[in-house]
Amino acid sequence: MKDTLKVGAEHTEKIAIDRERTIAFMGDELRVYATPRMCLDIEQTCRQLLLKHHDAGEDSVGARIEIDHLGPTLVGQTVAVTAKVVELALPRAVFEVVVQDEIDTVGKAKHIRFVVDKAKQGERLKRKADKVKAAKVG
Repeated sequence: MKDTLKVGAEHTEKIAIDRERTIAFMGDELRVYATPRMCLDIEQTCRQLLLKHHDAGEDSVGARIEIDHLGPTLVGQTVAVTAKVVELALPRAVFEVVVQDEIDTVGKAKHIRFVVDKAKQGERLKRKADKVKAAKVG
């Protein structure tokens, strides 16, 4: 990780809320931004912030998210997801995130990500896959 990443670093993503980002279970008239999609958008925004500071071969994985979905966002609206680094003890990074549409703050979250070396992560996943395969045979 480059030493450019500091507490206080911020990144904002603007995301259009289309049908795929909304709930469907209450019918078309009641489609609003779905909480699971908000979670994904929060994770991706935090990852994008970290990507600016990674060394070659690094990425990050989410480990925890605490989210308050505070209000509805309608299809066709846009949200601004703003992530701010509030703690940094690498490989751990902690973010506070605010999600706002054109009218309201519709979400707040705390998110924890860990920076990983992709080659080492690949080795770890291969070892687990081998264990899964062995368990199925036995």
